[in-house]
This record gives sequence, C-alpha cells and structure tokens, in this order.
Amino acid sequence: MPKKIRELIAQLEKAGFINRGGKGSHRKFVHPKTALPIIISGSLSSDALKYQEKAVRQVLKEVEK
Repeated sequence: MPKKIRELIAQLEKAGFINRGGKGSHRKFVHPKTALPIIISGSLSSDALKYQEKAVRQVLKEVEK
C-alpha cells in the first residue's frame, strides 16, 4: 500500500528538511547536507507515487551519512 504525501513530508521534516514553499501543490524541501532540493507534489491526502517514495528514501539515506 503506498504511503500518503503527508507521511513523506513528515519523514522529511523529522530528518531536518525545511519547507521552502512552492507553487500550487508542489513543495520544495531543502537541507544543509544536500546539494539539491527535493520537490514533493500532490495534495496531502493523495497516495504517493513510487518515484516520490524512492526519491525520499534516497535523500534520507544521503542525509544520514
């Protein structure tokens, strides 16, 4: 079962990412340890797509280093 967008956002915020806003349903999250921001799109109650879950996993792994 896919995660919800709000769950991905909660994981990012727990890891120290900061929401820098965005346009429409897009949200830009930045972290001092990563070079590039991660963009999450969709309403909070929508199911996350596979590529979004994968991107969040990868960026969280990068921050843990």
